[in-house]
Parts: sequence; C-alpha cells; structure tokens
Amino acid sequence: MKGFPALKDVTVNKCDEYYKREAQAPKGSLPANTREGSPYPPTLTPYSLVSSVNPPKAVVSLDPPWYRLLEKDNVSLKCLPEGYSTQWWHNGSLISSQSSSYFIKSARVNDSGEYQCQTSSTLRSDPVQLEVHIGWVLLQAVRQVFLKGETIELRCHAWKSKPLHKVSYFQDGRSKKFTHDNAIFHIPKATGQHNGSYFCRGLIGNRNESSGSLNIYIQDLEGPSITPGDLHWHQVTLCLMTGLLFAVDTGLYFLMQRNLRSLMEDWKINKLKWSQSFQLQTTPHAIG
Repeated sequence: MKGFPALKDVTVNKCDEYYKREAQAPKGSLPANTREGSPYPPTLTPYSLVSSVNPPKAVVSLDPPWYRLLEKDNVSLKCLPEGYSTQWWHNGSLISSQSSSYFIKSARVNDSGEYQCQTSSTLRSDPVQLEVHIGWVLLQAVRQVFLKGETIELRCHAWKSKPLHKVSYFQDGRSKKFTHDNAIFHIPKATGQHNGSYFCRGLIGNRNESSGSLNIYIQDLEGPSITPGDLHWHQVTLCLMTGLLFAVDTGLYFLMQRNLRSLMEDWKINKLKWSQSFQLQTTPHAIG
C-alpha cells in the first residue's frame, strides 16, 4: 500500500534505533525499555511480573483438619502455596521453623493460639486458631463459624484416639444423632436452625464420658462476617452482662432485705405500743 513503509523496514529501523540508544547509554544503566520516558514497551521478566502484581496471601491448613485437639494429639500445619524461606508465627512470635510444614507432636495446652505463615512470594496469612484441651472426650469441628448452605462435620474424639462406641450427638440438649461406631455427625446444608450449643457422649470401654460444649454459628451470606475475635468479645460481653446483672440483683436483694428488716422492726414497735395502750384501757383503774 502506497504511502506506508514496509513492516520489515519499520522493524529494522526501530531495532537499529534501540541498539544505538543502548550503545550511547552510560555503563551500568538500566536497559532503554525500562528507563523512564522510553518509547519502547518494557520487557516482562518473572521478577517484573511478580513485583507488578500484589502477591497472594498465604493460607494455613491443618492436617487433620480439626482446630480443636486433645493433649497428646498430633497435627501438621501447612503453608500454602508452598515456597522458599517460610516463616511461622505463634501468637505473634516468630517460630524458628522455616519449613513449609510445621508439625506439632504430642500437643500440649501451651500450643494453643493463633498461627500464621508467610513465604518469599506471599503475604502473611490470616491467623488460624488452634485449641488444645484436657479431657477424655472432645467434640471436634473444622471451624466454629459456617456460611448458610455449607457442610458441617462434627467428630467425637477420645483422648489418645481410644475407641469410642454408642456415641450420641446433642444440639442444645436434644439428641440429634446416635451411632454405634462413632461416625461423624454430618449436616449437609447449614441453616439458621443449626445455630446452637453442641456436645457428644460415648463409651470408652465401660466409661460413659461426655465432651464439653461447642457453640456453632451460622452466618448469613449477606450479613456481616463473624470472626473469632468477634466471638471472643461476644463471650466477654456476655460474661460482663451476667456479672453486672448478678451485682445488680445482689444489691437489690440486700436492699430489699434491709428494708424488710426495717419494716419488721417498725411493725414490732407499733405492735408493742398498741398492746401497751390496750392494757392501760382495760385495767380497773382506767375503767373506774
């Protein structure tokens, strides 16, 4: 087509111009296509691709997936996606481990808390809560808050994984499932009716043992998110309100008791005065 140079000539001329610029550039300077004001598009390298996009946030996964453990249990924490120079934090303090997996053998209560990880190619993960309990039986869950429609799985777990049989699961004190072989309590689609306090009970040999309670919360898809921190403050607020009501109730009790005592004393005094007055009116001297 007349009036337009051939594509080959344009490409050759641009390449010649680029190399001439490179030859005239000061030694040790950046390539022309990375210098500010360059008419050439930048060359995409793996480093520039990573640095030009926000790195992903790491995720901590548990294996097995239960965040509630009994003492002596084992659990492996994995940092995903796996990378180099992995760092781990426990309750905000850096852990010496630099492996992509952090293994806790024979867990103890002081292993409880929040865990986070980060690799060279990720941001630090959100905290994952781990709870280590003391007892014979524990009700386990993958987390405490579920979205509507999600699957809920609850497991009745015995200390040192001792066999459990004739296991019952309860919600708000009502029996929901009975199993001879300790099968997992499976709720396929969570709804608001599944909010509540759960516990399990079963036989370890001939011993009938019960777990402590676990509150499960079902969150609406369109509602505000619920975090473990929110649950903590809800529990603190509930405790404070309970203590306040107890204090008010106790104060009212003692106030009523004091007023009642005062009324009783007044009644006794008035009764004595009335009795004395009546006796004076009925004596022979008073009649005469």
